[in-house]
Amino acid sequence: MEPLDTLLAAHRAYLLGWDIGATGGPDLVTYRSGVPHASLNGVLRVSGRAPRDALAEARERLDGVPRLWWAGPDSDAGTADTLVTLGAVPLGEMPIMAVEIDRAAPAPIPAGLRIAETAELDEFVGAYSRVSGIRPEGVAATVEREKAFAGDGTVVRLAGRLDDGRVVGTAVAWLSHGLLTLFFVGTQPEHRRRGIGAAMTRAALDLAAEHGVRTAALTASAAGEPVYRRLGFRTVGTFRLLSF
Repeated sequence: MEPLDTLLAAHRAYLLGWDIGATGGPDLVTYRSGVPHASLNGVLRVSGRAPRDALAEARERLDGVPRLWWAGPDSDAGTADTLVTLGAVPLGEMPIMAVEIDRAAPAPIPAGLRIAETAELDEFVGAYSRVSGIRPEGVAATVEREKAFAGDGTVVRLAGRLDDGRVVGTAVAWLSHGLLTLFFVGTQPEHRRRGIGAAMTRAALDLAAEHGVRTAALTASAAGEPVYRRLGFRTVGTFRLLSF
C-alpha cells in the first residue's frame, strides 16, 4: 500500500489540473476552476499558516465561486475546528479509502453494459454532472475545463454504455504518483442498484493494473462507501469538508 502522503498528493494533483487561478505555495494550496460547483474550487491544504490569515487569503483567491475546504491529514492539526470558530460551516466528513488492486474483489459487468474509454466529453460530462450535482448551466464550463485539463498525470475517462449507446455509468481514472485515484464514479439514478458503480470501479482497477499500478484510492460519498468496501477498499484517512 502506498503511504497516505502519496495518496493525498495524487488527490491534490488531480484537482490542481482544473485550476485557472493562483494555487499558492505549499502552506496554502488552492484551486479555482471557475465552474460553479463547490467541489471544483477550494482549498486543498494549509500548513504553518495562521488560520485567520489563511482563511482571509483563501476567500480572496476564491471570491465569486462556490468552494470547499478539504481539511485532511496533510493540513495542520485542528484546522477544521479552528476554521469553524472563524465562521466556516462544517459540511461533513469524507473517508479516504484505498485498496491493493491485486486484493480487490471482482465485480461482474451487468448484462447489456459496455465499459470503454471515451473522448466524447459533452456526453460524458453531462452524465457525471447529473450525478455530481453540477447544474445544467455549469455543464458547458465543465466541458471546457475538461478539455483544458493539465494535471501532473494521465486521465482516462471510462463510460459505461447500454446497448442503445446511452451513458449510464462514469469513472475518471487518474494515474499519478504511481497510483490510481478515482473521481466522478457514478450511475444515472434510474439505473442504480444493478452493480454498475462496482463494475465501473473494477474496470478502472483493471486498467490501472495493466499500467503496473498496485494501489487505488478515492474519496467516498455516503452512497458509494458500501460499494467500495465490498470491493475491498478500506478507510485510511478522513477529510472534513467545510464551506466558507
